[in-house]
Amino acid sequence: MPRILSTALPPLKDRIRPGVRILFVGINPGIRSSVTGHHFAGFSNRFWKLLYESGLVSERISYQDDDRLSEWGYGITNIVPRPTPGIDTLRPDEYVEGRARLRRKVYRYRPAVLAAVGITVFRALFPERKGAVSLGLQPERVGPSAVFVLPNPSGRNANFTYKEMLAAFRDLRRLDR
Repeated sequence: MPRILSTALPPLKDRIRPGVRILFVGINPGIRSSVTGHHFAGFSNRFWKLLYESGLVSERISYQDDDRLSEWGYGITNIVPRPTPGIDTLRPDEYVEGRARLRRKVYRYRPAVLAAVGITVFRALFPERKGAVSLGLQPERVGPSAVFVLPNPSGRNANFTYKEMLAAFRDLRRLDR
């Protein structure tokens, strides 16, 4: 199989509609997500399973159903639109531009909650924040939106057990009620 250069891949389309209550934010799309055209499409990513098992969505859905998130009042976007195999090639200027772009989206759609999907996402949004970051509701805001930190559901991330991930997603569901 030929190696795909991430610079040749298209950015991933946001899934945000008016009335969004929770906007899930990733750092940037992976290669598989870009190739499939769907968010959190990695083979080992547990995002979709966690949405269902936490009660955030009422039926099992997969990355191919990311357009349906609006049925539950959710949306999804990324800080940096450029697909990469990992975040190590993202440039500082991409984060700066991405934060400004995200802020515009937040002011346009006005979600009640911005859900940072991973502590790394939170740190990219708030580089001035020093010290430890825990899961859950944060004191920071992006415009009118509260900020909630979820664990990174990628199978490559071993920082949290599945049980801890599920507890955080359930905490977000309780906040949404």
